[in-house]
Amino acid sequence: MTAPTKTLALNNPKIIRAWYMYDWANSVYTLVIATAIFPIYYKGVAVEANGSDMVNFLGFTIQNSVLYSYALSFSFLVVAAMLPLLSGAADYIGNKKIFMKCFVWLGSMGCIGLFFFSDINRLGWGIFCSIVASIGYSGSLVFYDAFLPEIVTEDRYDVTSARGYSMGYYGSVLLMVICLVLIMNPLAFGFGDDFGKAQTLATKTSFVLVGLWWIGFSQIPFRLLPDNPFNKNPTGNIWTKGYEEIRGVWRSLEHQPELKRYLLAFFFYNMGVQSVMYLATLFGTDVLHLKDQSLIAVVVIIQLVGAVGAYLFARLSRRIGNRLSLLVMIVIWIGVCISAYFVATEYQFYGLAFVVGMVMGGIQSLSRATYSKLIPQNTMDHASYFSFYDVTYNVSIVIGTFSYGFVDQITGSMRYSALALGIFFIIGFFILWTVRSKEIQSARVN
Repeated sequence: MTAPTKTLALNNPKIIRAWYMYDWANSVYTLVIATAIFPIYYKGVAVEANGSDMVNFLGFTIQNSVLYSYALSFSFLVVAAMLPLLSGAADYIGNKKIFMKCFVWLGSMGCIGLFFFSDINRLGWGIFCSIVASIGYSGSLVFYDAFLPEIVTEDRYDVTSARGYSMGYYGSVLLMVICLVLIMNPLAFGFGDDFGKAQTLATKTSFVLVGLWWIGFSQIPFRLLPDNPFNKNPTGNIWTKGYEEIRGVWRSLEHQPELKRYLLAFFFYNMGVQSVMYLATLFGTDVLHLKDQSLIAVVVIIQLVGAVGAYLFARLSRRIGNRLSLLVMIVIWIGVCISAYFVATEYQFYGLAFVVGMVMGGIQSLSRATYSKLIPQNTMDHASYFSFYDVTYNVSIVIGTFSYGFVDQITGSMRYSALALGIFFIIGFFILWTVRSKEIQSARVN
């Protein structure tokens, strides 16, 4: 809102590497807990004694996969409700790391708590910990993302954001490999004498490893990222002042139509992106009846290709601009949704996973960088501005995952859910087409 009171030390390699490390730290949640190992474990545990996947939860009988998607929707709704006030308070006191640390500890403890989700009788605990872990992950991102314009100059937003996502992909794959080694060889690592029970214990141990990895590697950015980059000296009630901060940013949006249109476009296409990321494993399980090993292979493909995709589309954006690069990726996503309706074999699913991975990393990293370019460059209220981005992010996941589960529930097939996601991408495409800001259209060929 007002000009910064000091010149920030931008493009410091040590600080940039520390910022990357939070992607390395938190992405193990998205891979092991949200996408790969836990959803498979959940599908095996959340069944009634007769083997039915129709479970009883809070007096309702509901399919376990639908319950999981609804739980994710609820967690993102909670985050969307609390972030504006918290980000305003963070901007007022000038210290985002305090809030970021709280969410990191919350999410890590949620992952560790999943160790105690062992059977259908503890379904409520499993859902609770899943929600807590998701809140911790999503809540931390607004404060993490808000550091981007404070550590690098605008010309480095795209590549820095891409490298952060790539670090996340590499780190998450590394821990997942460690977890899979434990799960596939539980007897060799002393988890017991009975293979089935030992494998279950090894699987639950992997959830603990995620929590420890997340909180452990987070100490690097916590130590090196700036505490109070604008040297603010707050007085008064931080919640009242925080509300005034976020209200001021909200008012400023009235004079930034390009930013508002971009947020609306992001809202729609992110519904599809995040729903695919969180629910692709359930699609492979329920629709194609793939074995656990095949599902893990799909997830690894997405992660490794995602790292490459983030780099490639960052380079593409330098040649054709952010806006056109995002439009290209959205068209590919529409093709993915249509293809998912027709996919019938395991190898077709692998091919689809390759394409998903390529555009998953690209669209996530470039969306963050694009928003950074659209916010006022002289503002000190980065957390408040990014709260609107992350609220949009979280509400879009609420509607996306809920829609995915709802369509599945009323049609009995996730193939129709995939088609429904395609509609969100189409709407996002046409709205993004109307964003004409020169900051995201211009190319920078070096």
